[in-house]
Amino acid sequence: MRYIALTEATSFIALLVASYFKHQGDGELGVQILGPIHGGLFILYVIVALNVRSSLGWSGITTFWILVGAVVPFGGYVVDWWLVREARRTAA
Repeated sequence: MRYIALTEATSFIALLVASYFKHQGDGELGVQILGPIHGGLFILYVIVALNVRSSLGWSGITTFWILVGAVVPFGGYVVDWWLVREARRTAA
């Protein structure tokens, strides 16, 4: 889950940068390439989050915030930080 969150968040930021350049008139190739990649990673993120929620003991509200992490820029980085913190807390 952590790797998917980080990869999805990075692709989201890259897509936002490509969108900026597209709107500056520098071409849309970056958006054409990164759009489908990010879309696939987003779908994978949601599927994995919904599949691991019960095994990781997430409540409905926790699952909600994990899913929000996929639609907010830098959200995947926050989700990764939270997952690491929770893993350390449960290990202790």
